[in-house]
Amino acid sequence: MTAQRVPATRDCLGASAPIPYTPPMDDSIRTRLIPGAKVVVTQQIGHRMLDRAWVNKTAGTVIEYMQKPTGSWFAHSKNEKLWLDRLKIQKEDGELTTLILDEYSHVEVQSN
Repeated sequence: MTAQRVPATRDCLGASAPIPYTPPMDDSIRTRLIPGAKVVVTQQIGHRMLDRAWVNKTAGTVIEYMQKPTGSWFAHSKNEKLWLDRLKIQKEDGELTTLILDEYSHVEVQSN
């Protein structure tokens, strides 16, 4: 059995770190995304160089979790809409942010 190569990511200072593999979110996590739950969301953004990616971590308290269509005219999915997982959280400093969760997002529920 050969070892799989783990691609590297670069932080804002250019340091290299491995990208953790994050499987798609399953229903056990979805059901825990209730208002008041503390979460840490790690999102990976692809880079044009295939062995790199940007990683962003956002922590906060869940305000709302929903699946909502994009309204995109080119989505060609259910009812001609692309349904996205949207997580609205409040960061520790009070900032409200809405995260679009995709296959490159990893959600850790810290507490409910």
